[in-house]
Amino acid sequence: MDYDVIIIGAGPGGIFSAYELVKQNPNLRIAMFELGNPLEERKCPIAQKKAKACIHCKTCAIMSGFGGAGAFSDGKYNITNDFGGTLYEYIGKEEAIALMRYVDEINLSHGGEGTKMYSTAGTQFKKICMQNQLNLLDASVRHLGTDVNYIVLENLYRELKDKVEIHFHSAVDRISVVDGGYQIYSGNESRTCETCIISVGRSGSKWMERICQELEIKTRSNRVDLGVRVELPAVIFSHLTDELYESKIVYRTKMFEDKVRTFCMNPKGIVVNENTNGIVTANGHSYEDPEKQTDNTNFALLVAKHFSEPFKDSNGYGESIARLSNMLGGGVIVQRFGDLVRGRRSNEKRLAEGFVVPTLKAAPGDLSLVLPKRILDGIIEMIYALDKIAPGTANDDTLLYGVEVKFYNMEVELDRNLETCHKGLYVIGDGSGVTHSLSHASASGVYVARQITAHYTS
Repeated sequence: MDYDVIIIGAGPGGIFSAYELVKQNPNLRIAMFELGNPLEERKCPIAQKKAKACIHCKTCAIMSGFGGAGAFSDGKYNITNDFGGTLYEYIGKEEAIALMRYVDEINLSHGGEGTKMYSTAGTQFKKICMQNQLNLLDASVRHLGTDVNYIVLENLYRELKDKVEIHFHSAVDRISVVDGGYQIYSGNESRTCETCIISVGRSGSKWMERICQELEIKTRSNRVDLGVRVELPAVIFSHLTDELYESKIVYRTKMFEDKVRTFCMNPKGIVVNENTNGIVTANGHSYEDPEKQTDNTNFALLVAKHFSEPFKDSNGYGESIARLSNMLGGGVIVQRFGDLVRGRRSNEKRLAEGFVVPTLKAAPGDLSLVLPKRILDGIIEMIYALDKIAPGTANDDTLLYGVEVKFYNMEVELDRNLETCHKGLYVIGDGSGVTHSLSHASASGVYVARQITAHYTS
């Protein structure tokens, strides 16, 4: 075999599996194949102000490359089993939390020292939310910020680059089972390994689906989250964000009893574009450095949809809605909340007259022409519910960017070791459908690395 272990994907799962493999057994021959660029070459033309809208680069600098889609996120590591994935169902709740805390220690030792750990435990807001038919989920959250998160990744890369053979711009086309391991095909070359770890993230959902079909690995459909990104003055949510930073709040709608939740809260942050498989959607970032902070806070409001019979393609449903938004607005659409509830399209004039200055250049439009009524009604209900605990949320000038879609890979059938039906082939991170967060994905990488090194030392 060319290598003992090949890791496909250099996102959080892949990085932390490589880190732990090297730590536990420095003699292992390890290679990592990554579709995108090295960290320092990940430059989005929009962020560099070379383009006003997504120009569909060969590989998206935001979604692919060393660090994965989490590299330019706001660097929130939530330590909890209440959300972020179902890793605990495979390895146990105590083990999952212990691994997430271990990941936190690694982040702190690689440039994250001095960042703050927030917690919802024992907070007064738990009661206030319940009194207003909202549920505040329990979690501890380490906020690195986009800037510090980048530093942590730089330091991890420096530590790994001489110990792991990292191949960038190397899309893996195919995996085949061979005697004693696996053959990995990338372009005109192929490599063999005894053990293979797949960690391709959410953006690798279509690739993962094809690989599972080719290798006859069973899967089951997962959900898709649809909604908008809300942007409003930071002072409106400051009483929550100052104490909790990330508040995961769930609301059950009166009309349909759907659950609407807040997601990825970015105090004093910015709204950004995100390109997944050629579809442009909204997301948010925030920074630890006060010089990079804004006067706005943004967060997502999402409704989960799961399809089973006769239609099973949850991601396909989400993609079709996102494509409709791209067709109408050329990318992300932005609308004032006041315009939405009055049934009128936002325009440049009303946006300019509003009190909230947009942090993302998006096309003014009408989200009611994009999002299904049931989902949009739920989002409007949720905004009025949040207005009770954060007065001003339902102001006319609150901005809604659409659409925001969180695609979840179909859930790959794995055993308690996160191993497929093929011995030595593991699937980790968000590409497995098991994890949905930086902390859970990273923890799954550490967990699998320990299973593999135990095999080599036994």
